[in-house]
Amino acid sequence: MAANTTPDAPLPVGQVSRLIGGWIDRLGAIWVEGQITQLSRRPGAGVVFLTLRDPSHDVSLSVTCYRAVFDRVADVVSEGARVVVHAKPEWYAPRGQLSLRAAEIRPVGVGELLARLEQLKKSLAAEGLFADGRKRALPFLPQLIGLVCGRASAAERDVLENARHRWPAVRFEVRNVPVQGVHAVPNVIEAVKELDAHPGVDVIIVARGGGSVEDLLPFSDEQLVRTVADCRTPVVSAIGHEPDTPLLDLVADLRASTPTDAAKRVVPDVGEELTRVRHLRERALRCVTAHLDREERGLAAARARPCMERPHRMVDERAEQIGALTDRARRTLGHLLDRASSELTHTHARVVALSPAATLRRGYAVLQHADGQVVRAAGEVTPEEELRARVAEGEFTVRAMASPPASPPAAPSAVTPPA
Repeated sequence: MAANTTPDAPLPVGQVSRLIGGWIDRLGAIWVEGQITQLSRRPGAGVVFLTLRDPSHDVSLSVTCYRAVFDRVADVVSEGARVVVHAKPEWYAPRGQLSLRAAEIRPVGVGELLARLEQLKKSLAAEGLFADGRKRALPFLPQLIGLVCGRASAAERDVLENARHRWPAVRFEVRNVPVQGVHAVPNVIEAVKELDAHPGVDVIIVARGGGSVEDLLPFSDEQLVRTVADCRTPVVSAIGHEPDTPLLDLVADLRASTPTDAAKRVVPDVGEELTRVRHLRERALRCVTAHLDREERGLAAARARPCMERPHRMVDERAEQIGALTDRARRTLGHLLDRASSELTHTHARVVALSPAATLRRGYAVLQHADGQVVRAAGEVTPEEELRARVAEGEFTVRAMASPPASPPAAPSAVTPPA
């Protein structure tokens, strides 16, 4: 329970240390896994001092054990080995230091490591971190390549030399880090994050030469796998040789069998690209030439058609047709006009022959009353009535007699003009 303290009544350091020790003493023994980073076995000393480190989280704890406990595994355990320790937390009050008192130490064998890696692999795969849909395509020609590798390592030399041999203008942003041991995981993670945040880096290569399962173990660390999965920049894994398959190979956007293969996969060969460009230019030239030849043949065929050789031929043919039709129309119209003229002449002759004027010219006259009415019968005329006589060449006035003589019945006295 928390102690009641005030600025006027503080607890002494010794009492605080004893309270912490009392609380820790109530903790039971636990199994702890880690990697041995420091091992101290002083001759004649009955206690062995170890430092266990968690590579993924950069956390360490001190471990002490009796020499007899350590002697059981002294032949198979050394610095850098992964072990499982059954220990109880202890508090050393004089120094205020927490440590673990180990009662048993078990080395982690290769088989057990592989089994744990397989279990971790299944767990990460179930989360979809290894899915093909998450992998990004590499740029065709990266301007700046990030490289994470060991200092002055063969992997660094292979990547740089092969890449510059293929494309001399390629540039690298190199981060030298430990690639094995207890400090490998945090340093690789930091380098990957730094290159991923670099605005000019187009692709990141994580390279390391071959080694044992224990040597390549940092590249199967869960934190490193998740860091690579979260990267925005495409990542290429070039760890070990062809048979080596750390978990980094599965989460990376591209797996290269070796660092040399990574350089060949990331950087195009300038000679091959120039040859490809030349072939494409030749192919394009052939395509354009074939297209022009085809169009020229089509144009020549079009120009060879009669309507194109003599473009006025069709107009001339139509002009002849129009001329023939015009002549035919004129002949037809002339016939119609001649027929109409003949009919008009005949009609005029009949009209003239039947007109009252023609009758008057034969010696007949028309008698009219003063009001213009035509005299049709003798009884219509009164004695001494003045009548107007109309003849072919004019008219004159006549007076009826008191008792006109009887006219022969066969000769009419006047012809009435048609109304």
